[in-house]
Amino acid sequence: KASAFSHVFTNKQVLGQLNVVRPWIKEVFRDNEHGTQVASLILANQAGTLVAGAHQAKVIFAITEDVATEYPVEELNWVRAAEYADSLGVDIINSSLGYLDFDEPSLTYSKSQLDGKTTYITRGASVAAKRGILVVNSVGNNGSAGSSSLVAPADAEGILAVGAVNSSSTVSSFSSRGPTADGRIKPDLAAFGQSTILIRGTGQVGAASGTSFSAPQI
Repeated sequence: KASAFSHVFTNKQVLGQLNVVRPWIKEVFRDNEHGTQVASLILANQAGTLVAGAHQAKVIFAITEDVATEYPVEELNWVRAAEYADSLGVDIINSSLGYLDFDEPSLTYSKSQLDGKTTYITRGASVAAKRGILVVNSVGNNGSAGSSSLVAPADAEGILAVGAVNSSSTVSSFSSRGPTADGRIKPDLAAFGQSTILIRGTGQVGAASGTSFSAPQI
């Protein structure tokens, strides 16, 4: 309902919606404002408020993240959504999420598993890339942990893992670092992700920080 998105519906730019977490619900505009914030950095078009770089894009929206819990099934949710997007001919996937720690500690990934070929979501992202889809994924917000603080699927080959910088182009302290377990440099790119201006779930302008908000600008 935010006015900055009204053109998306007027111009019939939404080509598909998929709620993988709750498939009996046929629309995605619920649960958490994170998706709205991310989408605003791609789609918003309100002069004097926020004009994003791809506001004329045709889009598919998918919910794959179960915010209340953290389990590997959410990685498979992501793969399901990527398959759906591919079936509709998508060119680019923006994915502002990542997986490392789970509610069941025994399932948590080690640094050695972020090697570009182990986690479910990383393998799915690599398949998407091989099919010609540009996957743009946030690198993670674990920068305080130092080197090799990536989240999956930022370790995937053939995708763009995006870090965050501040307004002075200095790397944000929270932005995750590489390398991958097999020695590849990550992130691939960085963009403004600290105190980024965006549209909140209320429709109002606000500021938020995270690599979730640098990725959609790429």
